[in-house]
Amino acid sequence: MPNITLPDGSVRSFAEPVTALDVTMDIGPGLAKAALGCKVDGVLSDLSTLLSEDCELEIVTATDRQKNLNPDALYLLRHSAAHVMAEAIQRLVPGVQLVYGPPLEHGFYYDMAIPPESALSSDLFPEIEKEIQKIIGEDRPFTRYEMPVADGMNKLEGEGSKFKIDNAQRAIDAGSEGLSWYATGEPGKDWEDLCRGPHVPSSGRIGACKVMSLASAYWHGDENSDSLTRVYGTAFPDKKSLNAYLNQLEEAKKRDHRALGRKLGLFHIDEMVGQGLVLWTPKGAVVREELQQFISGELRKQGYEQVFTPHIGKLDLFKTSGHFPYYQDSQYPPIVMRESLEEMATEGCSCADLSNRLREGDIEGYLLKPMNCPFHIRIYKSQPHSYRDLPVRLAEFGTVYRWEQSGELNGMTRVRGFTQDDAHLFCTEEQVAGELQGCLSIVKKIFSTLDITDYRVRVGLRDTDSSKYVGDSELWDRAEQACIDAAESLNVQFSQEPGEAAFYGPKIDFVVQDVIGREWQLGTVQVDYNLPRRFDLSYIGADNAQHRPVMIHRAPFGSMERFVGVLIEHFAGAFPTWLAPEQVRVLPVSEKSNDYAGKVLAALKEAHVRCSLDDSNERVQAKIKVGAEERIPYLLIVGPRDAESGSVSVRARGIQKDLGAMELDRFVETIANEIATRGAGTVIQSFEMSSAQA
Repeated sequence: MPNITLPDGSVRSFAEPVTALDVTMDIGPGLAKAALGCKVDGVLSDLSTLLSEDCELEIVTATDRQKNLNPDALYLLRHSAAHVMAEAIQRLVPGVQLVYGPPLEHGFYYDMAIPPESALSSDLFPEIEKEIQKIIGEDRPFTRYEMPVADGMNKLEGEGSKFKIDNAQRAIDAGSEGLSWYATGEPGKDWEDLCRGPHVPSSGRIGACKVMSLASAYWHGDENSDSLTRVYGTAFPDKKSLNAYLNQLEEAKKRDHRALGRKLGLFHIDEMVGQGLVLWTPKGAVVREELQQFISGELRKQGYEQVFTPHIGKLDLFKTSGHFPYYQDSQYPPIVMRESLEEMATEGCSCADLSNRLREGDIEGYLLKPMNCPFHIRIYKSQPHSYRDLPVRLAEFGTVYRWEQSGELNGMTRVRGFTQDDAHLFCTEEQVAGELQGCLSIVKKIFSTLDITDYRVRVGLRDTDSSKYVGDSELWDRAEQACIDAAESLNVQFSQEPGEAAFYGPKIDFVVQDVIGREWQLGTVQVDYNLPRRFDLSYIGADNAQHRPVMIHRAPFGSMERFVGVLIEHFAGAFPTWLAPEQVRVLPVSEKSNDYAGKVLAALKEAHVRCSLDDSNERVQAKIKVGAEERIPYLLIVGPRDAESGSVSVRARGIQKDLGAMELDRFVETIANEIATRGAGTVIQSFEMSSAQA
């Protein structure tokens, strides 16, 4: 007699085994109609799952109580939609062999082997979508059936698909005691596929589905293996949600930092320099420099001291820290001393021998630094410290280097060389809570100044089943509790996520969501009891004895490259005035006004406003159009009347008509204040106040 515990703590008892669907019917027909799947003891499952023992059951519906789309429901919908799309394609394209089709965060894909004579192109998408709609309209159930391994393999061998045989063998090697199929309808009669599931109850529960794109792929990702066609799609509970997502994608295209970066001349990635290595152009450098000055001002308020460290360090340094060989796969190869290379060359040393000798310390080498922390540790250790000196706060805009696979590189957001607004604090254990508060206050200041509101807080804890973490469990417990306490003080919702800690300590991450729902980890704060121990750091306490400091790693921006890439998309290239590479452009209406325009430009430069003059022979409307395309915050249109009155006609970015005329001295004073206060008072607000008073 199974006892089923529901999320509200209530228990429903049944005299015999029941399906999850039976339970939903027992709760109410409305829930049964809305249910797409379930979670049995936390495992996502079909509604047809038989419950024969006591368990916890959660019913999965399209949205949660806050009417947000349920990620579990999207997983089920998209997994099921992948089957429907595969069936539709096989109806239209003869000879297609299916490989596998997993759901993704924003949709799904299906890898397929397409016969050369039946090439698949985007021209076929409308027909595929028509077939998908037919299958959805047929509302056929997703029916699971299982077979013993031997019988299942015989079935697959009879069908002759090496791809499905391989999938089955992988499942068997992973410990599966049987093989399962899902038929979209009746087994043996309707379309089916080898699949572990789970799925929605029927094809009609897929509210909206769209084929998105094609890409090339290889079986097992091996370029020497079979060439495949990867068909991407997405699915949602209803057409409204799908249309909202498609509109979001269109908006994302307009905001793509790679396209805007080129258009606005903010950065350049050059093949001759190397992929993943960003060249900051003069305009992009302005944005970066302003951000650095902003954060540097906040750091000075909290007593940070600036340091500078080299781009490479001895391998022994990173062996002591644990970065080598722990991060070896994401590091550039070590740089071996020239004499050692020459000596090994004469010995006929192989690459494997070289790697072993580097790891074991038989030969010396250097490493492009993957982290700044070991250098700051050595600065701290370079002189004795008393408890009166602590906390010691060392800050650096330090460039680090990580090896990313070519396919993972993405503009400024995924690179191989990036600069962190890094800092490391060395403090007593009693000071940890206060220092964490100071670190978190800087992140909140940055986000509020830049109007970043769509973010979540994640406390990364260790996975107790993993061996990658170093240090004593007791120290980890104290560090994790310190992070949890600090996160609670933010008065915002946060999650505790095992497995997300750094190898040396837990951390608090600020995860920002961009315009298409992708998440980026930007600001981070980490508590570390382990590196001070590995480097034998100490300070003299009030008892005149040696004590071990606690180390806090802190990077509010994270990577400057990633942060600016996200900002470009956040603002769609239209940076607030204080960040904009060019803040004002002066537009004389004709050549007769060039002299006065020059005086306006000089007054702006005197006030340290970034500005330029467009004295070309183009019509003023054409000049305005160019200024708008370049996202310049303010355009000043000057003509004979402005010269006579000592004023300027102001046009603000995003507003299709002039704000009106303003005395030149007042405009200069107002925009200088807008820049200095980072938008606390703006030129637009000044006009609005004048209108209200009139």
